[in-house]
Parts: sequence; structure tokens; C-alpha cells
Amino acid sequence: MRVVGLGPGDPESVPAAALEALRAATRVYVADRDVEVMSALVGIAHFPLGALDALPEDAVVAAADPEAYRLAQLLPRAVTVPSRERLRERAIGAQVARLVKVGARLRRECPWDREQTIPSIVPYTIEEAFEVADAVASGDPAKQLDEVGDLLFQSVFLAQLLEEQAHGDLGTIATGQADKLIGRHPHVYGDTHAEDAARVLDLWEASKRSERADQGVFHDLPPGLPALAFATKAQKRAAAVGFTYADLASALAALGEEVTELAQDPGPEELGDVLFAAVAVARHLSADPEVALRGTAQRFRRRVERAAAAAAAAGERFEALDPEAQLGWYETVGHD
Repeated sequence: MRVVGLGPGDPESVPAAALEALRAATRVYVADRDVEVMSALVGIAHFPLGALDALPEDAVVAAADPEAYRLAQLLPRAVTVPSRERLRERAIGAQVARLVKVGARLRRECPWDREQTIPSIVPYTIEEAFEVADAVASGDPAKQLDEVGDLLFQSVFLAQLLEEQAHGDLGTIATGQADKLIGRHPHVYGDTHAEDAARVLDLWEASKRSERADQGVFHDLPPGLPALAFATKAQKRAAAVGFTYADLASALAALGEEVTELAQDPGPEELGDVLFAAVAVARHLSADPEVALRGTAQRFRRRVERAAAAAAAAGERFEALDPEAQLGWYETVGHD
């Protein structure tokens, strides 16, 4: 069985390799949405796709790239034209191009979108980034896909605004980002060796430091970052020049010392030291403290809600109970 990608779906953009593969076939099956594309392929008889499990072993299935890639995933033994990896790339490209097209039309025809500027959009971008973090903490893949999509559109729309000002378009941005990532991964695209993730981070920071040698140790450290993100980034910058705990044990020991000092002298400064030390532990665990804390807060919320529901089922109002009784219900419902 063979699955042939017809390009993005435009009859004028069908790849030559697809035409060659289809003209060699005796019968071509197409999805309904691709009949228009197939009508441009003169001399090729085509038939409705129907059920995949009813297709003959030598069937040739043709579809626009996004649909062709979806079908290829459902038909793991099928040969694809182009290769599966290339078909995946083309399918993603076509789908992102569709999103760009939607963004451009909204910019032209939607009164609200027409009024937006880069400064007016940025608050929404920040909000969407936090919603992605919440979705990750929830552990719900469907929610994560949805929120990542919202954040992706923020990038697409900001790229549209930059393009209107002749600063570059989404393609320019993607090319620049790809080039940057290649340059910062010499252990993948070059001859440098990285034995573990910690070494990769060292190489990454060293690369950024060399690019910004005139900006000092704490380059690109926006003061407006949330406190946990600011602390994490500051520690990464310091670690890039060797100023960091040697290992997890050292970071944990420092955290223990700070907790002791907080107990001896309770106050905001000592509390800040504890939180900063906890960020250092997170770095050695390769964990994002923002995501970790959000996950804990979400679990706490769910557990308190379950405790309140359990109390209500027993005829008690959780809000009216004393702290000891509330804790009793909290302990009763247990963890997720």
C-alpha cells in the first residue's frame, strides 16, 4: 500500500513526485476533500477512499499533505511519497500556513484585530504562556494541545504585525530561530561532545555569553519576569561562569541551612533565601520551579475541594469547621 502526499491542497502545487507515483497506479483512492485536487491530475482515474480496512494491499491513497500524513499514521506499513519524515514536515508546514492565513484575514476583516499593536498584544501573550503552564500542571494532554495552540497563534499574530512594519515575517523568525538553535547545539550539529544534560546547559549558556560578551554575566535578565523565573534565570547566568552548587547534595544542604535560618529569624528576607535555595535545588533536578509549584498548588486545590465535598456529604460545612477538623477531612481524602 502507498500513501501519496499531494502538497498543501492547491491543484497548482502538486509535486512532480506525486504525479509520477499516481500515474503509475492503476487505481487511486482519494478522500472527498481532495477530489478538487485530483481533478487537476489529467488522465488519472480516482475513487472515493471509503474504509481503510477495505483497501486492497496494492492500493494507492492520495490526499493533501495534512490528510496524507494522518492516513499514513493509520497505515503504519504503507510506503509514503515523500518519505514519512518529509511528509510530516510538509503537513505541519501546510497547517501552520493555514493558521498564518487565518491570522492575516483576521487582521484585515476583524475590527478588534485591526486595532491591535505589538504592545497591546503582549499582555495576551503573557497570559497564554501562563495558561500553558497551568495546562502542563493539570496533566491533561487535550488541554495542553489547546493552550499551546493559543500561544502559537500569539506568535503568528505578532509575526504578522512585524511583517506589516517590514521587519520580517514568520519565515524570517523561524529561520533565525533554527539558525540560533543549530549554533547553540554544537554537540548535535558539530563535533562538540556533551555527556549529559548539565553539559548541554553549560554549552548553551557559554554560547549565549559569547554572543553577548559586552553585557556581563547577567545578560538578558528582564526585571519584569515573575520572581521564580527571574531567580531561575539569574542562577543559570551565574552557573554559566561556574558560580553554582557542585551537585544536588550541595544544593539540598544549602536549602536545609536556609530553612534553619528562617526558623531562627522568621522574616521576608530569610524566606526569600529559602525560596532562592529551592530554585537552586530545582535546577539540579532539571525541574522548572514555576511548573513544579503550579502543579503542587493545583493538587492542593483539588484535595481541599475533595475535603470540602466529603465534609458536606457528612452534613458538615467545611468553612465552618475549626482548622483541626478541616485538616482531618484533608487527611481523610488523601492524595490524588
